[in-house]
Amino acid sequence: MATRTCRRLYKDFFGRKAFSSPFAGTRRCSSAKETAPKIPHFSKKGRLLTGATIGLAIAGGAYVSTVDEATFCGWLFSATKLVNPFFALLDPEFAHTLGVSAAARGWVPREKRPDPSSLGLEVWGRKFSNPVGLAAGFDKNAEAVDGLLALGFGFVEVGSVTPVPQEGNPKPRIFRLREEGAIINRCGFNSEGIVAVAKRLGAQHGKRKLDETSSTSSSPNEEVKHGGKAGPGILGVNLGKNKTSEDAAADYVQGVHTLSQYADYLVINVSSPNTPGLRMLQGRKQLKDLVKKVQAARDEMQWGEEGPPPLLVKIAPDLSKEDLEDIAAVAIALRLDGLIISNTTVSRPDPVSRNPVGAETGGLSGKPLFNISTNLLKEMYVLTRGKIPLIGVGGISSGEDAYKKIRAGATLVQLYTAFAYGGPALIPQIKAELAECLERDGFKSVTEAVGADCR
Repeated sequence: MATRTCRRLYKDFFGRKAFSSPFAGTRRCSSAKETAPKIPHFSKKGRLLTGATIGLAIAGGAYVSTVDEATFCGWLFSATKLVNPFFALLDPEFAHTLGVSAAARGWVPREKRPDPSSLGLEVWGRKFSNPVGLAAGFDKNAEAVDGLLALGFGFVEVGSVTPVPQEGNPKPRIFRLREEGAIINRCGFNSEGIVAVAKRLGAQHGKRKLDETSSTSSSPNEEVKHGGKAGPGILGVNLGKNKTSEDAAADYVQGVHTLSQYADYLVINVSSPNTPGLRMLQGRKQLKDLVKKVQAARDEMQWGEEGPPPLLVKIAPDLSKEDLEDIAAVAIALRLDGLIISNTTVSRPDPVSRNPVGAETGGLSGKPLFNISTNLLKEMYVLTRGKIPLIGVGGISSGEDAYKKIRAGATLVQLYTAFAYGGPALIPQIKAELAECLERDGFKSVTEAVGADCR
């Protein structure tokens, strides 16, 4: 087909039948003896160049059309690596804003390749195509849910969302430690508030329902592929409290009443180091009272067959053994649906302590957090006897890292800092490496590997 098209174009450009020139504006009499006007030299060169360009375009298009979708998709993700050096030159917070904006506008590749079957799992009655998610803090205001899920994440967690809009702490508040693969931030729950987030999630939810209805009508014999409430993947909503609020429980309850209808799971964030007094809510009595009130607020709402969204608590890595035992006891007693381990750390392990940027106030995330958070994860898995799903977060930058979190007790894992540095290309890489790790050690699924190092 490409060959026939090229021949036709060649004939159109260089054949006498389709030939025209600036001097051919009047009709010619067939009986008149005329000689064709002499073509200027530049005109011939222009036509040759145009023909060659079109020929190359057609040949390139014909070649791309022969490449399978998976290969082409791989090219697109790999191509995003070219943009990473540009983002590295920008101010960290501006680069972050630009990344969210790009995902919101669909200026990111869409994953068309199916995930390896070994990565699929079911948690809380919800089906995840893979266990690799994006942690809260990246899309704070639910601006880019569709674009981020399309990158191939198994789930995306938005927030933290506060009841009332707030600016957060003064800038600059995000600092790179590139050599250490780390970031320090002291954003302080900068949020547009639950009303703005509810409007966005409501619009996305409505659009998806409309698409499902259209798909069902046009293809009644085909099963509709159901994902989360906001797209093909699972959506988590992370709730925070306002800095000046005197009633933390009321803030979280308000978040539940407004946003839970759009969430596949909810998170109570009591572990950010950048909101004064927030981590005090991790104490046994404080946490128990808070969780009871939030659970009651959720359960008093009307829910369909799928029931209310699961409720999780995100904890800090800077906890004592006694603190962990208290949290585990509360989680088991109140039948908490899960724990996220962990948030950023206020500690400065080597080599961060030797970096001048390490003196900045705020929470540290990235590679230096990996061992701290993974050890905490393993302890919590043992304390809860593997009865509560755990999400492992902190320092994951490869499939091997994700696998170690899973063996330490994580059912699901989340990225943040490595994604900020590595971009979209990191997602398929981690999933492929994780599948290889499972196969290497004889596990047929993620579920089989959960807590393997604690048995």
